[in-house]
Amino acid sequence: MSTKEVIIPEVITVRDLAKLLGETPIAIIKMLMSNGMLATINQQIDFDTAAIVAEEFGFEAKLPYAELEEEDNITLSAWQRLLANEKEEDLKPRPPVVTVLGHVDHGKTSLLDAIRHTNVVGKESGGITQHIGAYQIKHEGRRLTFLDTPGHEAFSAMRARGAHTTDVAVLVVAADDGVQPQTVEAVDHARAAHVPIVVALNKMDRRNARPEKVKQELSELGLMPDDWGGTTMVIPVSAKMRQGLEDLLEAILLQADEIGVQANPDRPAVGTVLEGRLDKRRGPLATVLVQNGTLRTGDVVVVGNTWGKVRALMDEHNRRHRTAPPATPTVVIGLHDVPQAGDRLEVVEAERTARAIARKRQQAAKAKAQATQRRPALSLDNFSARIREGQIQELGIVLKTDVQGSIEPIVNSLERLSNDQVKVKIIHAAPGNISESDVNLALASEALLIGFRVDPESAARRLASMEGVDIQTYDIIYEIVDDVEKALKGMLAPTFREVIAGEAEVRQVFDIAKVGRIAGCYITRGKALRKANVRVMRGEQQLHEGPIASLKRFTKDVREVKEGYECGVKIEGFDAVEVGDSLLFVVTERVKE
Repeated sequence: MSTKEVIIPEVITVRDLAKLLGETPIAIIKMLMSNGMLATINQQIDFDTAAIVAEEFGFEAKLPYAELEEEDNITLSAWQRLLANEKEEDLKPRPPVVTVLGHVDHGKTSLLDAIRHTNVVGKESGGITQHIGAYQIKHEGRRLTFLDTPGHEAFSAMRARGAHTTDVAVLVVAADDGVQPQTVEAVDHARAAHVPIVVALNKMDRRNARPEKVKQELSELGLMPDDWGGTTMVIPVSAKMRQGLEDLLEAILLQADEIGVQANPDRPAVGTVLEGRLDKRRGPLATVLVQNGTLRTGDVVVVGNTWGKVRALMDEHNRRHRTAPPATPTVVIGLHDVPQAGDRLEVVEAERTARAIARKRQQAAKAKAQATQRRPALSLDNFSARIREGQIQELGIVLKTDVQGSIEPIVNSLERLSNDQVKVKIIHAAPGNISESDVNLALASEALLIGFRVDPESAARRLASMEGVDIQTYDIIYEIVDDVEKALKGMLAPTFREVIAGEAEVRQVFDIAKVGRIAGCYITRGKALRKANVRVMRGEQQLHEGPIASLKRFTKDVREVKEGYECGVKIEGFDAVEVGDSLLFVVTERVKE
């Protein structure tokens, strides 16, 4: 039977699974029963269970967006369409979601304030509104949702946790100051997320504004202004004088129309947590951006590793709403614990289902945390293996250097290492110490983090340690190139060979109750390795080959025993070893290029 792919959400009813697989609900229920699960036609099952059933019917199940990151040109609307596995006729236009990025002091907050027609400081102290991390405005009868994030650090931190929330990035550049280091960072972060950029050329009211010079600098970043024949809309604005805001909003809507932001408001809600906090009076709160479907009071939801029943939905003006349609930011009240930014919200049918899913995710998160402590997630040593497993033939690099002049020779040297099979992609390169933002970008982009004559900041060290990101620092350029070249070679299809690491003679045999037969050995050549396979030889005849169950020196478990020493070996699944047999310890190693 040929295997076909099918997109299955994290939670699905038996009835809907039957439709996806083209089978009757009875056939699905019988298959579940054969796997030890009693289910009704309307019962919800998780993805793992559904995947087992799908496999029995000749399908390969995949979660929504399983391969999104491999498509550089995929848009958010396509991402959302894939998320919900929607029919074209069910999709309707929704408000675009906008994030404002840019260099510090170039006027991000002032621009957001001007667009919102309120004073941020005043509203905080006046207690009229609350900061929920997002808000909506109306322009010419259409709504736009703005995410009020601190900048590209938070933007990339959300991506690092798998949250794709933004349709359009507005890059704020001061007309009197031009492109600055954080401007370049913001551009790199937006590009890494495949989000289109609209430039807001701010502070045009100043006498020393130099818009043409700034456009030249933008073009050097690959953002060619549309009035220069390029595709990037550059809109002159003044947040202080509230000039050009209509043009900017119009440009955002044009960009949104070009990529086609849509959603299905008639399905159960799916969203992303923008921020979570604990309120002494109301309990755990989560600001959620509804991305698809409509969230309603009374809905049972799973949010990351927690769950709850929606008691109330509130906006930034403390007004309660019964529903939150697609692209609407709302504060959700009724969760059992505070979720993390980037956690996914999904409506499920029953509290029992929500509780079971949350418990399963908590267990998975605990296992993942333990695995992260055991090994770095991203390093030169394991990068090639991770890319091979995911069949991704690209090595992303985030590079920080001591001075601007160091960037070009390093980037040129690294890019020359690209070949037909593997491409080196510089995600971001800038002077300065390694920051928390750099760690987030490396994590979100699955990239290596390399520093040349710079040190990681303390916050970056903490985040890297927590997330399992390995920071590599160098003082000599050719060492960077040499190490990256080795990693690239590791990505190419490797050749392996078997090597005899050591040989032992069986001199005694011990039969131990409930354990089995232990071979008392003397290592005659090389070394015995716990991780090796053992080949049992009697004369020229091979009796068995398999893994080692235990390797001991006296009563102590050991990883290896060198030539000239004695040890005890328990061979997994084989108890016919005799005195006089030879044991060969076989390991598989890669053939060096």
